[in-house]
Amino acid sequence: MQLINVDKALYRKNLNIVIGGFIATLLVLALAFGQLLIINLAEQGVNNFRYNLLGVVLSLLACAAILHSVKKSPFFNEVYYVWQLKQLQNSIYRKLAKIKLAAKNDEENALIILLYYYQSLKLVYLLDDNTLTLSKVDKDITDIQEKIASKNLTLTAEQFDKSLLRAYR
Repeated sequence: MQLINVDKALYRKNLNIVIGGFIATLLVLALAFGQLLIINLAEQGVNNFRYNLLGVVLSLLACAAILHSVKKSPFFNEVYYVWQLKQLQNSIYRKLAKIKLAAKNDEENALIILLYYYQSLKLVYLLDDNTLTLSKVDKDITDIQEKIASKNLTLTAEQFDKSLLRAYR
């Protein structure tokens, strides 16, 4: 997955619409499913908690199905890209200790992964206005670039491929 420039304003606007729409849809469907289940299955004077809970579960499944069906639409391009990027960052993070150890031993693939990871973190932090840790990420990027330069290597984040992670289990 290559790093691309994302229009921050469009991303934030679409993300807010998606979040608001998801919450509103979840609320309406949970109430509707809960009431339909109570009307059709409940007995008089019985606690309807389980029917309301089932309504919430059904509405979550319906919302997930809706999101899955529209995730490739142009409206979702930025939101879906950032969501995929965050999933990939999580995959890298789970193996980060092993990757950093390999990078200390000048393993090129580990250096590529770290460069990609830090640059992708910076991209997401800027999009999400997470400026508290941005200076740390900038330092990490500088450190890894200096290490690459000191070894006379020409490595870039564009060389990253998810398959590089397989070596670090």
